[in-house]
Amino acid sequence: MDMVIRTAVPAEYETLGEITAQAYLADGHLDFNEDDAYLNVLRDVAGRAALAEVLVAERDGQVLGGVTFAAPGSPLADIAGPDEAEFRMLAVAHAARGQGAGEALVRACIERARAVEGVTGVVLSTQRSMAGAHRIYARLGFVRTPERDWAPIEGLTLLTYRLKL
Repeated sequence: MDMVIRTAVPAEYETLGEITAQAYLADGHLDFNEDDAYLNVLRDVAGRAALAEVLVAERDGQVLGGVTFAAPGSPLADIAGPDEAEFRMLAVAHAARGQGAGEALVRACIERARAVEGVTGVVLSTQRSMAGAHRIYARLGFVRTPERDWAPIEGLTLLTYRLKL
């Protein structure tokens, strides 16, 4: 069966939260490992789903990964302007990597952004260490926007990218 990208349902929130948390932990993206406060944010899929659209990549009933799509005006948008959509917390389970789930999730965000009237671009923030994701962004036409780089906490500068629609 083919991979399907769709809105997450509440029964999947815990699974997706663990996939996201474990992806960040295993890849070394959390400065304080298991004690990192951001781990709770990554696991809180229900909280994100209340403020934005949470998408999952699923194959044969198994959640492979997910992403949070924040339309203009969403409180989950960190850097988006009024005419931009943003996506966050892209994560794919380690066992499912290399199967196209990450790229499919990003493409779904782009499609959703194109469907919103007045949206001219899609933006995102990423860590320097997320090289696999950076390759996806470059392949899909995102460009670095260093003038928008920012630090949510001291010592962590996030890189930004934008795709013009």
